Amino acid sequence: MYESGEWEVDLARRELRARGVPVPIGGRAFEIIEVLVQSAGELVTKNDLSARIWPGAIVEHNTLQFHISAIRKALGSDRGILKTASGRGYRLLGAWTSRQESTSSVDLNDLEPMRSLAEPFQTNLPAAVSELVGRTNAVRHLRGLLSAYRVVTLTGAGGIGKTRLAFEVARGLFPSFQGDVRLVELVSLSDPGLVPSAVAGGLSLKLGGDEISAESVARAIGAQRLLLVLDNCEHVIDAAARLAETIVRMCPRTTILATSREILKIEGEYVYRVPPLDVPSQHEEPDDILGRSAVQLFIATTRAVHSDFSLNGENLPAIAAICRRLDGIPLAIDFAATRVATLGLQQVAASLNDHLGMLTSGRRTALPRHRTLRATLDWSYELLPEPERLVMRRLAVFAGDFTAEAASLVAADDESAVSDVVCSLANLVTKSLVTLEAGGAIAHHRLHETTRVYALEKLAESGEFDQVARRHANYYRDLFDKAEIELDALPAPTWLTRYGRQIGQVRAALDWAFSPTGAAEVGVALTVAAVPLWVHLSLMEECRGRVEQALSGPADSRDARRDMQLYAALGAALFLTKGSCPDTVVAWTSAFEIAESIDDADYRLRALWGMFIESITSRRYREALALAERFCTCAATSTDPADGPVGDRLVGVALLALGDLEGARWHVERMLGRYLARRSHIIRFQYDQRLLARSYHSLILGLQGFADQAIHGVECNLVDARASDHPVSLSSALSWACPVAFLIGDLTLAERYVRALMDRSTRHTLELWNLVGRCFGGVLLIKRGEVGAGLELLRAAFARVPQDSLSLLYTLFLAEIADALGRDGNAAEGLSIIDETLARSERDEERWCVAELLRIKGELILRESEPQAASTAEQHFLQSLDWARRQGALSWELRTSTSLARLQHDQGRIAEARSLLQPVYDRFSEGFETADLKTAKTYLDSWR
Repeated sequence: MYESGEWEVDLARRELRARGVPVPIGGRAFEIIEVLVQSAGELVTKNDLSARIWPGAIVEHNTLQFHISAIRKALGSDRGILKTASGRGYRLLGAWTSRQESTSSVDLNDLEPMRSLAEPFQTNLPAAVSELVGRTNAVRHLRGLLSAYRVVTLTGAGGIGKTRLAFEVARGLFPSFQGDVRLVELVSLSDPGLVPSAVAGGLSLKLGGDEISAESVARAIGAQRLLLVLDNCEHVIDAAARLAETIVRMCPRTTILATSREILKIEGEYVYRVPPLDVPSQHEEPDDILGRSAVQLFIATTRAVHSDFSLNGENLPAIAAICRRLDGIPLAIDFAATRVATLGLQQVAASLNDHLGMLTSGRRTALPRHRTLRATLDWSYELLPEPERLVMRRLAVFAGDFTAEAASLVAADDESAVSDVVCSLANLVTKSLVTLEAGGAIAHHRLHETTRVYALEKLAESGEFDQVARRHANYYRDLFDKAEIELDALPAPTWLTRYGRQIGQVRAALDWAFSPTGAAEVGVALTVAAVPLWVHLSLMEECRGRVEQALSGPADSRDARRDMQLYAALGAALFLTKGSCPDTVVAWTSAFEIAESIDDADYRLRALWGMFIESITSRRYREALALAERFCTCAATSTDPADGPVGDRLVGVALLALGDLEGARWHVERMLGRYLARRSHIIRFQYDQRLLARSYHSLILGLQGFADQAIHGVECNLVDARASDHPVSLSSALSWACPVAFLIGDLTLAERYVRALMDRSTRHTLELWNLVGRCFGGVLLIKRGEVGAGLELLRAAFARVPQDSLSLLYTLFLAEIADALGRDGNAAEGLSIIDETLARSERDEERWCVAELLRIKGELILRESEPQAASTAEQHFLQSLDWARRQGALSWELRTSTSLARLQHDQGRIAEARSLLQPVYDRFSEGFETADLKTAKTYLDSWR
């Protein structure tokens, strides 16, 4: 870290900061600052800088100058500290001092999320379908800009080629970028509030929490190296700007390339106005005409659809005239060139000239290039035969890409057969009015956004909009009804690839369905069908909003079954975003009551699961057990053989909480022996059921004294959890791995689990699991002897944990806080907390760790050193032993036996101490390298 006045250069985070606030600057520009600041004010020559920043490359003089300009722009009013030695090089002025950041092996910063080991870099950019003509210099220039600036915005009129240019630049950078290059298309969004969700989806971030925000997306990106391409920002410009600004501020290694007709207007943005293609002047020579990029594009497009097209001295002037008339706008040139095959070059030139002259003469308020493009669209549209016009305007209802099947079913009606629509679609592709993306197994089509806006106007003018929008909504309702059936048949990545890209279509269809001219009943059906999509994309806040919208619509738009499905979806969404709360209870109870009234077995089980999870998290364990048993009774008649084992898991969890370890283990093992995994269970029951069962199984084994089996189960479970691609289930598995690691005393393993939990919960914005990770981070510091720092971290995180959210872990953390207070010299406060916790456990019948609570109370009493402390502590130790023995909790029994034996030894009762501890130690058959067993062995050996 280097500091001078208000400026900081943080080499570790690769940040330039002014008064502690990061200043946006590109990667190469930062590397130049790094070299200069390390040179301690000495001159660094241009050659040395070039060799350090671009090793082995031939660097033009203006490339270095370009980056120096970017640095000066970032320095603002202090730009003078970057001094130029004319013709020689540069130096950074100022009294720069360096300081080493804290490197303590164990501190609070140690527990911050750690990036996972490098995986292959990824991109979702579409493959180029044709060569980008006439943009070589622009591509080179933009690559330089992106190394100097953190935000580069391509702006210009519609049809000027912003998107294609951005894609070409990003594709060219990807092989050498050393990070992910990800595209997020904003064109389908009508709600600016969905911009963060769209970016999360484009980056494949599965975020939890009650809201996906710019901040949560930025936290998930973190320090990873990323080039983010934001396409078509103009209609959500404020939201896009806020998100870009947040990412630049919080993510030091992320660069943003945006396309927009309107600039973002954020700090550090470089605006590149995309120029039109070069057009010939009125009297250029043939060779000069051929050198113009507009002419080259016209010729390439013409030959793509008319391979026999040949150039000669007669047609070159006509091509030049067309390109001039179209102002060098690439999209307009494409439209005109595709007509040569059917109309001939001279006819295209003549009719286009007449049409543009007539259509642009009355639009003096529009910008010239906007008038040109609009006139070209009018001309192209009017040249279409009526069947193709009809299909083109109907295709405008699609928000984003679509398949030929979707187009044929949405655009067809009683007068237009499906086969005719497919034929018209192919013709529209040939005429450049529809784009074909043929990179995957299924080809996708789309309208250029400028073309789509024009076609939507035509659709509205035709009076067909609501009819077509209804067919569009019905199509996607049917598609997602099919998608739910395929949940268990398709691998998760295949399912998401096939259906995840349709989120924009779902949003557009729902916007229409719940509009004043829409059809609420269609919206309700689509909302229900789309729930699995929202769940798999981790868009639970959006899911909740859409479900609430459907429930608030006209009552006649829903029957009892739809209400039941919506309430079940609402209960799941509320639980995953808000946790246990009154609205969650109402939703699950309503779903259950309707399921009972119409005798729906599937939703009866879903609702019972929801009511169970609400009871267990609220620590109403007897009620939870009754609900679990009722679930088992209902599951016995289910057509799905996997439902019964799920009931066994629920019973096992309730029995564990109540302290019946043997009963809990029996039910969980029976579940694991019979369960057939279902991906659809993540929709029905929110978690991967096998992963949850194995997590509890490992904890039970650990409590019963089978440490080796417990930790082996944890490790196997985490391998499967990582492969599940379900962040909530993985975070849950990690949260239960931590107490097992602490139970056996393996702090190295515990640290690995804590770090992984912090990393995953931060990346996916799972706030509750992040708090759990921080709590366990505090426990880790305490166990390593950093009691004060650990207690501070544990209490700070625990204070933010909602009471009705963690069930068993909530009590465990209270126990750790009380124990740590005793170690930190505050036994009185520790006793107060442990007494409250014991009273709570008695009230709720939470008995799984009551033996440990009583042991900790005994230790706290001894630390107070009051009269009769020893006898009082011994009474609590004996009570603890009684509970541990009745429950078969051999690990708790060993800990308490060790505490009591140590007390007896200190009182001179050595034989008594040995006779207490030795039999307990001898009952273990494994885990002899665990901390508690090694401690007991040390005592036994020393008491011989």
